Amino acid sequence: MPGQVDVVIIGAGTAGLSALGHVRKRTDSFVIINDGPYGTTCARIGCMPSKLLIEAADVYHKRHHYEEMGFKLEGMVKVDCKAVLKRVRDLRDMFVSGVLKATDNLGDRNIAGKAKILAPDLVEVNGKQIRTKALIIATGSTPVMPEPWRKFGHRVITSSTLFEMEDLPESLAVVGLGAIGLEMAQALGRLGVEVTGFDALNTLGGISDPEVAASATEIFRKGFPIHLESHVTLEEDGPDRILVRSDKTDVSVEKVLVSVGRKPNIAGLGLANLGVPLNGMGIPAFNQHTMQVGDLPVFIAGDVNNRVPLLAEAADDGHIAGYNSIKEKNHCFCRRTFIGIVFTHPNIAAVGTKYSDLNMDDTVIGSMDYKGQGRAMCAGENHGLLRLYAEKSTGKLIGAEMAVPDGEHLAHSISWAVQRKLTVFEMLELNFYHPVTEEGIRAALRVAARTIEKRESGPEIPLCHILPRE
Repeated sequence: MPGQVDVVIIGAGTAGLSALGHVRKRTDSFVIINDGPYGTTCARIGCMPSKLLIEAADVYHKRHHYEEMGFKLEGMVKVDCKAVLKRVRDLRDMFVSGVLKATDNLGDRNIAGKAKILAPDLVEVNGKQIRTKALIIATGSTPVMPEPWRKFGHRVITSSTLFEMEDLPESLAVVGLGAIGLEMAQALGRLGVEVTGFDALNTLGGISDPEVAASATEIFRKGFPIHLESHVTLEEDGPDRILVRSDKTDVSVEKVLVSVGRKPNIAGLGLANLGVPLNGMGIPAFNQHTMQVGDLPVFIAGDVNNRVPLLAEAADDGHIAGYNSIKEKNHCFCRRTFIGIVFTHPNIAAVGTKYSDLNMDDTVIGSMDYKGQGRAMCAGENHGLLRLYAEKSTGKLIGAEMAVPDGEHLAHSISWAVQRKLTVFEMLELNFYHPVTEEGIRAALRVAARTIEKRESGPEIPLCHILPRE
């Protein structure tokens, strides 16, 4: 183990590995320290295993469209839950093995152990100290588990333990219907689990636009019972069951999936030894454009900083932190336009400025109800609502929220327009093929365009300028 290096990276998750990629291009004098299993949250317990489960659930769910499409199903299609979960774990392990290659050839520069920060330039691990010119903190986060619920043992699970189950329960309560909870509630319900969902908020999937939330809630309630604005307690209900109590209903289930948020992995890390103030969560202030903590040679990246707990943001955080950690002078980076996607059906997505952050005095909203959207009707998925937000004074597109089919693709198109600062009118000049779900964007743009101030009259197709003949 080296005693002095240019860079110490604490954490080998998405942010830490992203930082490592930039550090190792410019110096061999570094160490990366990791406590616990290697492999990113995304690969091990997040993005990838959850999508594998969702895809299996979607394949099985499509049988409900057979009669509508003109098919007749003779006999039965049954779910082999053990086989479904085995496929999830097998492919999950393949994704993890790919991630592990990033650190498997580092020798003594890859240290398994729990790091403690003694000073901004000094870290202790496995009883030895390492002096460093720059420090990157990328320790990630962990699912929150209310302390009183731990006594229920394996009957209460989180996203960290869900995919280790070898079989699915007959009944499940999901407490917390944010992105992870809602995805898993719908997928498990489609696979035959009797699911009941609870959330303390009056919305689900992180939606802040009340009209989109109302549309989404109506859709998802067709799949399983949803109880919003419900505060939950758990009680024993015999040796193998849990009674979930709320002010709305009581339900007895085999297992409870707790999805009420994540907390930064900072216990025992020694952040107080940085010598800077910490917020209520114990995190130091930092600049999101440089990832630097104060004026220290310290950078904090990924879920641990609690800024935007998404893989793409963690990767960008790590990119910035790694780049600046080996530069004499910090560089300031523009952040990409926010995209948040929940991989339910329909997809829930948010782009740029969310409804809750809008200045309503200078905002126009264009809506598209997908009940009548042509391509969605072809697929039998014509439901949901898209809402686009633009500045009333300039026409510039600033954000969107939606719960619509193919929302994951629509969100990307809208985010590119927001990042390039396109106006509603400039977007309407772009090509929309037919029939595609993206045509819903154009319909919403047209609604917004009718109420934007100082609108320049003219056709949607851009005019060309023809030189006069000589």
